[in-house]
Amino acid sequence: MSNTLFRTKKIEQSIQDTEEPEHALKKSLSALDLTVFGVGVIIGTGIFVLTGTVAKNNAGPAVALAFVVAGVVCALAALCYAEFASTVPVAGSAYTFSYASLGELPAWIIGWDLVLEFALGTAVVAVGWSGYIASLLDNAGWHLPAALSGREGADGFGFDILAAALVLVLTGILVVGTKLSARVTAVVVAVKVTVVLVVIIAGAFFVKGDNYDPFVPKAKPVEAGSGLDSPLVQLMFGWAPSNFGVMGIFTAASVVFFAFIGFDVVATAAEETRNPQRDMPRGILGSLLICTTLYVAVSIVVTGMQHYTDLSVDAPLADAFKATGHPWYAGFISFGAAVGLTTVCMILLLGQTRVFFAMSRDGLLPRFFSHVHPRFRTPHRPTILLGVIIAIVAGFTSLSELAELVNIGTLFAFVVVAVGVIILRRTRPDLPRAFRTPLVPILPIVSVLASLWLMLNLPAETWLRFGIWMALGFLVYFLYGRSHSRLGRDEKAVEAP
Repeated sequence: MSNTLFRTKKIEQSIQDTEEPEHALKKSLSALDLTVFGVGVIIGTGIFVLTGTVAKNNAGPAVALAFVVAGVVCALAALCYAEFASTVPVAGSAYTFSYASLGELPAWIIGWDLVLEFALGTAVVAVGWSGYIASLLDNAGWHLPAALSGREGADGFGFDILAAALVLVLTGILVVGTKLSARVTAVVVAVKVTVVLVVIIAGAFFVKGDNYDPFVPKAKPVEAGSGLDSPLVQLMFGWAPSNFGVMGIFTAASVVFFAFIGFDVVATAAEETRNPQRDMPRGILGSLLICTTLYVAVSIVVTGMQHYTDLSVDAPLADAFKATGHPWYAGFISFGAAVGLTTVCMILLLGQTRVFFAMSRDGLLPRFFSHVHPRFRTPHRPTILLGVIIAIVAGFTSLSELAELVNIGTLFAFVVVAVGVIILRRTRPDLPRAFRTPLVPILPIVSVLASLWLMLNLPAETWLRFGIWMALGFLVYFLYGRSHSRLGRDEKAVEAP
């Protein structure tokens, strides 16, 4: 039985499957498109909110160093993703990589994990976008009925019509074509990056050197908590992180890391890239470098505009401009955040449909969903199905406390990909690799340890929910996926004679 659970799919077979006419995606993306996708999904509200919040609560002006630390952790994972995506240019990201290196059951587990991560992420972002748009409509004097404004604070029936509408519109765009999605994303990302650059440049004129003193504030210990809302590392070892000081920088890094989530989605588009061997590493690493630079610049500006002890928690960057006598920028920042969330939602939805499509093509999910549209060459069936489900979830559910499930899912994928690089180097040293992760196995091992450390800092309640979802995934695999696996059926066909 263990042989069937850990049977691996040859990379040559994975690539051959992408050439079947009715299951083949259109190759239309360039390195620039991939970089735009990466920047589009990474930069969300985090750059406008998280920078000031973490500066006030965890690191002071040294939050800039925390972004560098988090960027390095992501870069370790990104180097592993770049090798896999250029070597195995097939839709599915970490799922496909796991199938080639770890085996069918680990691949199913990571695929099931990614479906949750991207679906929940899309719904969370859609609800956040709805909040910004509703606020802008209120400012213009247009008010939505309470029953159509979402579940937050709803008395009786509540449906977030704006969040659901956004998901359905983006679903339509993704069905029509990935290149159209890339063009829409490029326009929106251009607007978003322009807003960020304006904030950086304008804010630089209001920076005061005294606000950087002290750059690394004196350390303050944090009392260890108890209960499911406490980080798992506290419940296991009784260890509590400290705020400020040198260790406060690492505490802050574990928080701001989640502002980087999304670059791994770029790898899901490998099959739709014209030259994946060259362009996938450029897209993944390029988008990460751009976003890290912007994050560091924004954090330096916001802590220079206002002393970190005076920063607000809800809207620190906007309020910092208000404190300097320029409230107009607050509305400008809200506009940038609302525009930015549109691309985040679209690219997360794109990533999820590609993982679902890849699992379906392998038979682990119904093959009905692996047929592409005859004209647009997109996986229209899973796109429509998942788009409608996510629209309903976003409309009816308050998802604020479930957002951390997105984080643990991403970190789990990082661990699997790093381990997969080590294994594939040993099992298939003959494979042509356009990009090679340096210092294997040392760098992937460091990536695994860094990701596990951040996972341990997540609440125990998040681990519990994650465990329940994984248990459900095991049930689906053994009831359906294992018996319908194309790889398993091919092996039986070979043994039959």
